[in-house]
Amino acid sequence: MAKSFTTTIGGSKVELPGTIRTIREALAPELVDAFIEDVEDAGPDEVPGVLARWALRTPQAHDPGEEEQVARILDGDTSGLVYADEGDEYRSAG
Repeated sequence: MAKSFTTTIGGSKVELPGTIRTIREALAPELVDAFIEDVEDAGPDEVPGVLARWALRTPQAHDPGEEEQVARILDGDTSGLVYADEGDEYRSAG
């Protein structure tokens, strides 16, 4: 059985690939070289973090609701967004 990471994305529990091989196989082809370089350059204490960051870039980590949110924002609807301005947070009136 392959090792994996488990996390919550969009309120749902998601199992992500957890080995160098399974992450590489799950990544889009255009990301594989950067992933391999990142893993090969990581120190022993950095490997778990590198794997977790890249596992979050696999299709399993995709939140379907995210596309709707991005489309809404691109259409100019910024309601509910929280902005940070010089350390102060305020809500968009959008």
